[in-house]
Amino acid sequence: MNPPEQLTDISRTIDDFDSITDANKAVVDVMTAGQPVLVDVAQAHTLVPELATDEKVLLHAGPPIDVEQMPETIQGACIGAVLFEGWADDEETARRVLAEQVRLIPCHDVGAVGPMGGITSAHMALMKVVNTTYGNVSYSTLNEGIGKVLRFGGYDAEVIERLAWMRDVLGPALSRALALAGSGSDGSGRAGYPLTPVMARALTMGDEMHQRNIAASALFARDMAPLLVRTGLPAATVAEVSDFLARTDQFFLNVAMAAAKACADPARQVRAGSVVTAMCRNGHEFGIRVSGLGDRWFTAPVNTPSGLFFTGYDQSQAAPDMGDSAIMETFGLGGMSIVAAPGVTPFLGAGGFAEALATTEEMAEVVTAHNPNMPIPTWNFQGAPTGIDIRLVVQTGITPIINSGIASKHPGVGQIGAGTVRAPMGCFTSALEALAEVYGVDVS
Repeated sequence: MNPPEQLTDISRTIDDFDSITDANKAVVDVMTAGQPVLVDVAQAHTLVPELATDEKVLLHAGPPIDVEQMPETIQGACIGAVLFEGWADDEETARRVLAEQVRLIPCHDVGAVGPMGGITSAHMALMKVVNTTYGNVSYSTLNEGIGKVLRFGGYDAEVIERLAWMRDVLGPALSRALALAGSGSDGSGRAGYPLTPVMARALTMGDEMHQRNIAASALFARDMAPLLVRTGLPAATVAEVSDFLARTDQFFLNVAMAAAKACADPARQVRAGSVVTAMCRNGHEFGIRVSGLGDRWFTAPVNTPSGLFFTGYDQSQAAPDMGDSAIMETFGLGGMSIVAAPGVTPFLGAGGFAEALATTEEMAEVVTAHNPNMPIPTWNFQGAPTGIDIRLVVQTGITPIINSGIASKHPGVGQIGAGTVRAPMGCFTSALEALAEVYGVDVS
């Protein structure tokens, strides 16, 4: 939907302020100067103070939301987390606990991100990423693989058992492996695993870092293998963990999300300009944050992804858009850089190379810069289009496109396809009105 002509005029008026242009350059410079490093994996309550209380607290994807507003898929993920934490022994009790006792906090508000439902509880395994340029920290859960998984609303015994294995086996094994990667970056003697080189290399190997992470996941598994061997863990554990990493094509998505969050968060501290610093969805609303507007969320109703569906499923069964994984597009990857991964466009129902090129060229119309650390060979080595400018979105009527898995609207079914979805224009028009007020532009 195109924005009202009045707002288009306002965006052009705000264009006249040199201070915004200077601020946007500073924001993007901060974002692209970040050097995210994966330093550890630990239980969430040891990393996030909000989870280290006697309260029953769950983190979720997207802007703030109440349980009643959540689609069934995300409610299912919440039920799974309640069961995993032992707050209830059955679904009926879990639903009552969720409705009456659980406090919900957006992942973004505690420096975290989570795919799809994004549900994170105190004793889940959580990755810690340090931006060594600025010293800030971000977090993300580990990718569960495919099939029945919590992020798609699963909560049966298989889902709970896998989460326990990730807490008790996978997480500690990766923690010990990462401890062998060096020393120093987070003050604990752990240098960890630099992520920018892996992401940049994966872009040259056909990943766009959102829907396709096969190359990055393979590179990560390759690099972890010798470290896992050196941990001294039992051979059976090393084999089990290595096998999981090798066959989980999307494992690196969660790692990349934490990396993008670590790079985007310091840009919020510029406190000026019109660049988007976060995009996320909770199945009810799509939310954005803007550099010149601090931590305020600007929201609009989410759209529903469309694309290709697995056998037996169709568009009528698709859940509304959800997840913090749009942090990848915020950083300029995913749908913004789909030309890097033409091989995945048929899977998304997005055509072939020509369509991928056209999409990235379109996205380049609404950004302020290119990321020199993320060159794309299939785009004549231009850097990923970075720094979504709400003024350009409103002026052009072009909203960011996001690559995404498609969840069933029924909990426990899981992923039913993959496709793309557009951010709703309403987020950008409301943010632009607020920015106009900050800069003294009359919107009456």
